[in-house]
Amino acid sequence: MDRIGAEIHVEGRVQGVSFRVFVASAARSLGLSGLCRNLESGEVLVRAEGERKKIESLIERLWIGPPAAKVDEVRVVWKPWQGEYEGFIIDG
Repeated sequence: MDRIGAEIHVEGRVQGVSFRVFVASAARSLGLSGLCRNLESGEVLVRAEGERKKIESLIERLWIGPPAAKVDEVRVVWKPWQGEYEGFIIDG
């Protein structure tokens, strides 16, 4: 299994539109662990761990988001898998 981590920043209209609920649901359906949280900058931070293909699938979904969202940019930094998280949570 090709396990890896990713830190993902999502920019656009992504706060106040149920984006974190969307992210958590998508990540859980893919069997990923991690968290998502709103940042003061207006971005949503996503930290995900799991199989690379599944994280790539999550990233594709992040570009779409829930109906009220408008995603302008998704930036990804790949990281080594750390096994930090149990499940996927909305942080804050």
